[in-house]
Amino acid sequence: MPSSPRALVIRAAGTNCDSEMVRAFELAGARVDLVHLDRLTAEPQRLDDFDLFGFPGGFSYGDDIASGRLFAVRLRERLYPALRAAAERHAPMIGACNGFQVLVQVGLLPGPMPPASTWPEAPPVQTCALAHNVLPAGGSGFVDRWVRVDPNPKSPCIWTRPLVDAFRADPARAERLLRLPIAHGEGRFVTHSPAELDAIESNHQVALRYASWEGGTDNPNGSSGSAGGVAGICDASGRIFGLMPHPERYLDWNRHPFWTRLEESDRRGDTPGLMMFRAAVETVAPARV
Repeated sequence: MPSSPRALVIRAAGTNCDSEMVRAFELAGARVDLVHLDRLTAEPQRLDDFDLFGFPGGFSYGDDIASGRLFAVRLRERLYPALRAAAERHAPMIGACNGFQVLVQVGLLPGPMPPASTWPEAPPVQTCALAHNVLPAGGSGFVDRWVRVDPNPKSPCIWTRPLVDAFRADPARAERLLRLPIAHGEGRFVTHSPAELDAIESNHQVALRYASWEGGTDNPNGSSGSAGGVAGICDASGRIFGLMPHPERYLDWNRHPFWTRLEESDRRGDTPGLMMFRAAVETVAPARV
């Protein structure tokens, strides 16, 4: 009888979306362990037991120094070899909000750029970051709202593929349903140089963008917001995915900001948030048979 894939959600002091991420993996069909970072740094070999990995949102270690910095430093120093091994065996990983900030600082995103095919032995140099928001009125601040998003149909990202399949043929339905909540003060995607952004774009590693339309955008920072409208990127394999919106907060239709006004036909099947987790779990499920 086939066994369910195993997912590991890594928490630390200050994470606050770990329970939601656990539930997302469970609803998608995985068996989930929620483990504190301290336990894993003492036993790095435990990562070998898992098929999928989740890095939840929140304010890990109070976001001291910068958002996700202490969490990322501990991963780089103590768990990079185990995470590298997981990446080499193509284990899907997701980092939402604070988790995205962690993944880019560890160097798991954007990952090795083609034609490179292997992960470096040592943690790679960070090439992109999630900087402080720059609000249209000037200054910086925490942004908490729902935004429309647009998946990139050319991206290899396994997490966003079902969104492309389900919504690209029906723009009106996508406008109603392809929304995700954001809640961050440091979510403005930047790269060290224009060449870094060009490489990510040319490899189709921009998996999710803030939706835009003539005369408007849901990029939470407006014209000075995330470079290229980036809401989320993946590595070249499409298995490691980081995004600033929170798909784990949109697992039920009644979480949609105007769910009572949706058509009954809209509320059938999985929400966009659950679609992402189910796609990743089903990708590794055949290996567990």
